[in-house]
Amino acid sequence: MTSTTPAARLVLFFAMAVAAGATMPVQGRLNAQFAAQSGEPVLASFASFTAGLLVIFAVTLATRRGRQTLARVPEALRSRTVRPWYFAAGAVGSCVVLAQSGSIGTIGVAVFTVALVTGQLLGGILVDRLGLSPAGARRLTPRRAAGALLALAAVVVVVWPRLGAAGQAGPGWLLLAAIPLLIGVATSGQQVLNARQAAAYGSVLPATLINFLVGAGAIGLVLAVQAVLTGVDGGLVPQWWLYLGGPLGCVFIGFSAILVPRVGVFTATLGLVSGNLIGSLAVDALAPADGARVTALTVAGTLGAVAAAALAGPGRTRRARR
Repeated sequence: MTSTTPAARLVLFFAMAVAAGATMPVQGRLNAQFAAQSGEPVLASFASFTAGLLVIFAVTLATRRGRQTLARVPEALRSRTVRPWYFAAGAVGSCVVLAQSGSIGTIGVAVFTVALVTGQLLGGILVDRLGLSPAGARRLTPRRAAGALLALAAVVVVVWPRLGAAGQAGPGWLLLAAIPLLIGVATSGQQVLNARQAAAYGSVLPATLINFLVGAGAIGLVLAVQAVLTGVDGGLVPQWWLYLGGPLGCVFIGFSAILVPRVGVFTATLGLVSGNLIGSLAVDALAPADGARVTALTVAGTLGAVAAAALAGPGRTRRARR
């Protein structure tokens, strides 16, 4: 059957996806500065997750809707509307962080980014086609396929100057590149599980809280193992703003859980990728890191990502026939 989403609402949802995606480069910059100053990337990740957990916990308890919907979690589990393994969605974010620390040093940021985005696009297409998200099954139309290819090309254009360094890592870099690729696919599942939880509870607040609770626990476990095996040499940093990466992650998770039931995983992913590139462009222009600069390729790739989202996103949405 065919259904049409009003264009104005779809554009609004896409703008939300872009805004959520734009928080990621800011979060990445804050976490990177935290890690550099503390000397412990895993500790920096744990601090970021914990800060996000404290913020979403406070917001959930401070609002009437948050308290009401949090109280629905046990009933959702008893009725099996939510299965316990849905909570594993929170571990995906921690996997992204651990993969960054474990593979970027070998394959570089550029290859990591391309592999992760490729996995996200493939996962979005697969999840939508199988009808696993609350938005239902959606066909891989020529427009959606073209949008995916254009989005991937846009990311490649942005990171192209740094791709050449990957070959210096030796033949093993291909195997390491498969890690962010698979995690990218897993993020599509994460979005679906968070969206299903939000629908069951009636709010994104409990879903986001559980996501951060599990993610912080996973990173905390890794940190504990590191402390036993090799020790933790670094410590926390005094700059309060470096802890804002976690709260920005709350915005990302919450917006994603709102968007997926309405536009599907693939369209949401296109918006998030576009926002990520736009945010990266803004961060590099306003507060460039060492070696980072805005080039014509950066601008062209960012515009290409927006064009890809416009091509495959707003407009008529075809649902697959069952």
